[in-house]
Formats: sequence, C-alpha cells, structure tokens
Amino acid sequence: MALPGTRARGWAAAAKIAQRRRHAEGARGSSSRAPPSSRAALYVHWPYCEKRCSYCNFNKYVPCGVDEAAMRSCLVTEAQTLLRLSGVRRVESVFFGGGTPSLASPSTVAAVLEAVDQAAHLPADSEVTLEANPTSPSGARLAAFGAAGVNRLSIGLQSLDDTELQLLGRTHSARDALQTLAEARRLFPGRVSVDLMLGLPAQQVGPWLGQLRMLLGRCDDHLSLYQLTLERGTALFTQVQRGTLPAPDPELAAEMYQEGRAVLREAGFRQYEVSNFARNGALSTHNWTYWQCGQYLGIGPGAHGRFVPQGAGGHTREARIQTLEPDNWMKEVMLFGHGTRRRVPLGQLELLEEVLAMGLRTDVGITHQHWQQFEPQLSLWDVFGASQEVKALLAQGLLLLDHRCVVVGGVGSCQEAQGALTTDPQAQEGKGPTRRGRGLRCSWEGLAVLDSLLLTLLPRLQEAWQQRTPSPVQGG
Repeated sequence: MALPGTRARGWAAAAKIAQRRRHAEGARGSSSRAPPSSRAALYVHWPYCEKRCSYCNFNKYVPCGVDEAAMRSCLVTEAQTLLRLSGVRRVESVFFGGGTPSLASPSTVAAVLEAVDQAAHLPADSEVTLEANPTSPSGARLAAFGAAGVNRLSIGLQSLDDTELQLLGRTHSARDALQTLAEARRLFPGRVSVDLMLGLPAQQVGPWLGQLRMLLGRCDDHLSLYQLTLERGTALFTQVQRGTLPAPDPELAAEMYQEGRAVLREAGFRQYEVSNFARNGALSTHNWTYWQCGQYLGIGPGAHGRFVPQGAGGHTREARIQTLEPDNWMKEVMLFGHGTRRRVPLGQLELLEEVLAMGLRTDVGITHQHWQQFEPQLSLWDVFGASQEVKALLAQGLLLLDHRCVVVGGVGSCQEAQGALTTDPQAQEGKGPTRRGRGLRCSWEGLAVLDSLLLTLLPRLQEAWQQRTPSPVQGG
C-alpha cells in the first residue's frame, strides 16, 4: 500500500503509463479480431485487505505491511509468462479482484495493463474493471485509477443497513457506500456495478426490498444480487454453529430473490445471468467470458484460469490454480516466471459439463452454434431431445429446447424454432444479429431453480456421452 507522500508521484506515473498504452494503440491501429483460440480474458488477484469480513473465505490476507513494488513486479512477470504460454494474442477484458484491489496503487494497475498490452493486444476500449470497497478509495484515488486505464468499477456495497454491515464485518457505513457510489457514477458514468447481499441471519423480506428500492434510486446500470453462503472457517459460520446467531432462512432468501428480480425487471433491468442484472446494455463483458466458457488467464496468488497452453505446444484446455500464499507465490514467480501450483487437463466431457452448467446461468442459454464450437458431433438435440425427464421440465415451463437453427449472414432459417434471441449478450438491447431457434435455455422461472435442473441435465449429458452415436442429421 502506497505511503501518503508518494501518492501524487505514483498517480502521475500511472497516468503516463496509460497514456503510452493509448499512443501505442493509435500507432498500431485497430487489429483484426483474433480467432477464439487466441483470445482471452484476464483476471488479476490482489490478495490484501484491511480486514477480513465475517462471511468471506476468499484467498485474502491482512498483512502488517505490503512490499507493493515486489508484488507489482511479480504480477507483471506472471502476466507476461502466462500470455506467452497460452499463445493469446488479444486480451478482451481485465478484472482486478481480491482481496481489495482498490488498496493497490494506480501505478500497479497501469503497469499490469501496459505489460498485458505489450505481451498481447489490449484494445483501448476493452473493459477494465476494478473491485472497490466503499471505504478504500477517495474520489481523487478513483480518478487516478481511471487515468491508469480502469473504465468500470464494481463496488462491494453489500447492504444499506448499518446493523447488517456490522454483522458482515464491513468497515463502511451505508452513508459511506452511497457517497462512494455517487462519486463513482460521476467519474465512470454508466460503468458502475454494485453488489447487494440477501439471506442474512434474521433478515426479513420487507426491509430488504426497501434497501433494494432505495438503491435503485442511487445506482447505475448494473446490479448483482448474491445470497449469503455460510462458509466453514468464517466467523459468521462459527456464530451460527454456536447458536449466537440464527441460521439464515432459505425460504425467506428464496422469497427475497424472487421479489428482488421482479422489482428489477419492473425497473427496466434485464436479468442476463442468475445473479446479475443490467439495463442500457451495461452487461459485464468479462464475466460473460466465464459464462460462455471462453479462455481466461488467472494472475496473482490463488487465481484460477482456463486456457489451452498453445505457446507451450499444448492442445488441451487446462484448469490452472496459482499458489495461494502471496510470499510463496512471489518466490515461485521470481524463480519460474509464474506461480502455477496446479494444472489439470480438462477432458471433453468435463468441458461440455462446464459449457452446460455455465451457459444455462444466462438468459441466452446455449445456442446450437455455441455448443457446436465445443462438440461438433453430438448436438443438443441428440443429448436432450428424447429424454423423458427433460420433456417433463419443458412441460413445466422451466426449460426451452429448440430444434437446430441455421444462420447465414445474420439471418436465421430454422426448423420448428420457438425462440428469438442470440448468443450476443447485447442482442436483447437491440444490438447484433438475431438468431432464432437458439438451443437450450432456462425460462424466467427456470433460472431461479437452475441448480435443481442441473441434477437432471448433467446426468443426461453423461449418459449421452457414454452412448454417443451422432444422428445422421444433427438436430434430430
């Protein structure tokens, strides 16, 4: 964490680095869109926090001091190494998460972005998100992050009730949260997301809906609703186990979620993913990569990634996890160029399971075209079309399954098509070509019970994979 006397110099350096990156972009010109195998999102983990919240079990640390220069150098080195190993030539989004990355200096953010742009290509208009707690960044500091290259903020507001914030171990008040939100919207108009938690111990539906409606009067165009999960090893879990706090009521949490998503829909928000809502096209490009099973690189202690190590001669997508503890991670980066602790090659069935589970989290679902990028032989109709269990879910209105659709030049010619949406996350906002008969997706009601639907769908996929004999004409 930067000392106060060095802040001005650090922010000026960050602005210079970002300016060099913009000049390089202009000199290079707009690059042609790289093939999917050469594109990726990039996640950067800043592991440090001022305090550990009572509900959080993320990989984070509360140190006495941080050698930020060493951390910055290692983040830059690991980004360069993994970009080379992956063969990625275009980074489409960057997300600084944590921990509390707004505790890092803007010059660290700028240095990472410049390294990414030099090792691959980071277009000037790429989405660059920074997570921020309402207490960590001042208005001037937020502006410095903007000068460093950040163009989107995700604010961990969590609640507008001071008692709930104390229960969660947060260091900010509701007033702090609203002040930070107002400043963020001034500096990043249309590019600010907020998180709101539900299902806390003793939380009631009415007061929580009051918080949500208050937030709708103050928020920007993106909002995430997250249900509290009691994680073993956290202070909140221990309090509930000992009986000093009541256990969260799952039925009340479900009611909050259903009522909340209805309120957001009425306010013009599109529920484009189970927990995420946007209006005016303000979807998260970075998170969309996760849900579409695109490649992403994880940089920093404990970060996760999914990519094919093409630069090292690999042909199979790998799940990668970086070393958790920051000091050990830095030692490994200095020795080997990266701190990858675990590499797990993903089999074709494992990858298809991820495509299914992640894709169904979105309102678009899984189009036939998207599925065929991962499995050209066994179609969605081959897997699910004849299943009696799936037919029952269709009859209940929880799932929709369309026959195969052919799209030529953005114009669809479909057999027995039922839908009219697209794989493009912007399509429902009136942008991008429309594809009819798009494949498999949850209905509005189905999104709320996705976990239970996957209990039927995943075994069906596994069974079809074992028995696979693709039909002569895909799509049935």
